[in-house]
Amino acid sequence: MGLTGLFGASFDPPHNGHLALVDSARQTFGLDRLVVLVTARPRYKEVATPLEDRLALARAGFPGTDVEVEESTSDVTVRAAEQAYGDVIFLVGADQFRDFPTWHDPDAVLEHARLGVGTRAGVSRETLQDVLGRVSRPDRVLFFDIPEVPVASRDLRARVVAGESLRGLVPPAVAKEIAARELYRS
Repeated sequence: MGLTGLFGASFDPPHNGHLALVDSARQTFGLDRLVVLVTARPRYKEVATPLEDRLALARAGFPGTDVEVEESTSDVTVRAAEQAYGDVIFLVGADQFRDFPTWHDPDAVLEHARLGVGTRAGVSRETLQDVLGRVSRPDRVLFFDIPEVPVASRDLRARVVAGESLRGLVPPAVAKEIAARELYRS
């Protein structure tokens, strides 16, 4: 079946930083499939947009025959993914990895999947090594470099409110979907 990458976020909206992480993971790990997991109810942040809209944005941002976009209602979806896809790697950014030991059952994540951590400026190697020393299976954590793409979803929402362009910050299909659905206007 090959290697499946799992990439989860709220995608409110998806942006070029998300794509950079996925593209680097594809090149580094030779992913055969990508499963984009749109978090229904993120634990640590509010979402501005209903799940249905965020699913549509993710589908627009991650097209392709080797991509599936699904709703994620649980922190630990890796067990089901392992059963469905076999060999899986859960993709996160270094900022998310920093908090990985506080996730709900991080040991289960590493039992059922490898963890691919995209590194970039902003999270030091010392911090990453400190976190690595606190996980149950450090051998299951793989680091890979991603290009610096300074963009955040909250800034994109603010740009839309201000009537500013999203060109170069989100895939064109995402910008079109945001406009068609009249998202982030107020």
